[in-house]
Amino acid sequence: MEWWGLIIGAGLPSLIIPVHNAPAELDRCLASVCATVPAGAEVFVIDDASTDAEVTKVLGRWQQRTGPSWRFCFQQQNLGFVATANRGMEMTRRDVVLLNSDTETTAGWLEGLQRCLASDPMIATATPWTNNGEIASIPRFCTANPAPKNPTSVAQVIARTGTPNYPELPTAVGFCMAVSRHALDTLGLFDEETFGLGYGEENDFSMRAQQAGLRNVLCDDVYVVHLGGRSFGPLGLKPDERSMRRLLLRHPGYLQQIEEFISADPLAERREELIHALKSAGLLETI
Repeated sequence: MEWWGLIIGAGLPSLIIPVHNAPAELDRCLASVCATVPAGAEVFVIDDASTDAEVTKVLGRWQQRTGPSWRFCFQQQNLGFVATANRGMEMTRRDVVLLNSDTETTAGWLEGLQRCLASDPMIATATPWTNNGEIASIPRFCTANPAPKNPTSVAQVIARTGTPNYPELPTAVGFCMAVSRHALDTLGLFDEETFGLGYGEENDFSMRAQQAGLRNVLCDDVYVVHLGGRSFGPLGLKPDERSMRRLLLRHPGYLQQIEEFISADPLAERREELIHALKSAGLLETI
């Protein structure tokens, strides 16, 4: 059974989880990942010099519970989210999924992202639906919706409703971001020098992908919960004038593209289809 699990895991993207503090959310995230990824899936958990001693205890417990396809790395110096993510992406030659440690995954999520990337070699990034993910938010668009009481049921309805068409996004949303190996080979890694500790790196990568003729899409049959700002957030890493200025110096048309996307809301029809299904299943009031 073990060797078969490793064969199944071999085709999946490598999962990279950068960690900094927030031990309770981390524990919940790792529990959800352990319950939802197939045996043999490659998982890299990278602690970016957390200052909360409870993080070490949480990671130690999960080291004992998980198998050889899980790797736990402990950085002695705080390098920031961008460098930590880059380190993870350099550890593998597969497609990757960057997952925040303040998320909760659901059944079939990794396989869904794999199908999305495999559907078109020109897809650079894929972002799933979430409660709190700006343009990928559901039920309310561009809103930090509360986490659902039953994420599994929400994800099941989303997975079985309609036909996924992987609509275009102007940018990936970093809480859960699948990246194709082709895109990494073509574009390189995140820009550590410009974006430092974090914020703006996934937008820059997405814009570079567009410029290279690649696509950023919504994986519209997958759902992942995002609590938001619980891990790297306490470091003060949030969008601000300086991070936006750095991004706009590199990509002057970025804000206009985002504003036009929000105004047109091309996801509205698909989102309404899913909201109707969630309402019919009695789940809308829980999200």
